[in-house]
Amino acid sequence: MAASTASRSITLEVCVDSVESALNAVSAGADRLELCGNLGLGGGTTPSIGLFTAVHKAAPGVPIMAMVRPRVGDFVYSDCDIDVMLEDIRSFKRHGARGIVLGILTAEGTVDVGRTKRLVDAALPLEICFHRAFDMTRDPMEALSAVASIGGISRILTSGHGKRVLDSVDTLVALHRAANRISGSEPWALTILPGSGVNMSTIDTLLVSLLPEGLRELHMSGGQWVRGPMTFTRDGMGMGVGSEYEWSVWRTDPNAVKAVRLIVDMVCESIAIA
Repeated sequence: MAASTASRSITLEVCVDSVESALNAVSAGADRLELCGNLGLGGGTTPSIGLFTAVHKAAPGVPIMAMVRPRVGDFVYSDCDIDVMLEDIRSFKRHGARGIVLGILTAEGTVDVGRTKRLVDAALPLEICFHRAFDMTRDPMEALSAVASIGGISRILTSGHGKRVLDSVDTLVALHRAANRISGSEPWALTILPGSGVNMSTIDTLLVSLLPEGLRELHMSGGQWVRGPMTFTRDGMGMGVGSEYEWSVWRTDPNAVKAVRLIVDMVCESIAIA
């Protein structure tokens, strides 16, 4: 079970793609899971219902945001892709997902409002996160306005349009301020979920910069390739991961998650005392 968040002001979400990684994340202090397939190769795709069910059973009570991304590659989807995504959304709703993670773009690098709204309407009333397709758009403020116009989207996962969060702190600050203005007095609030490169070396800078802007949650993986158990491997053979990691397995390191969790809690506690 995830530790109680009653005394925390920051929710820590960890993306995982296996039961083992989910348990590692939760034991280290994750409040919420983003469940994907193939995290180490291509940035994550839709997990199987079997994986979702197994993680739900292994970590009862922990909210699971299910990735809906039918393939690796770009975020311009065909009608067939959309049909697959709608079926996946319906399946995750039936199986108890807390929310859906999705993102659709146009060929010109803007948010595809019409197609995204189709998926959002199918997913509601679940929570909905627009994923890092946001960081592949041509302009972050234009993309923020487009996402907000759809309605029903809970949060945007973003590095701030940079490769890593630390490269784009100023943009993350601007996005927080813009999202706060857009939300205004609405009963729902579109929040910014910083992610990509969140770790013990970067968390202090993020907290100092973003807590004053109303930071509510953070996203990390804490993942790394670890050598798999096979002792026999055929020379020159593999399944496309690449020679360095061909026989490795992607795993969440609980120590990486715990390090961020401890720093976040320490900073939040010090602010509460002050």
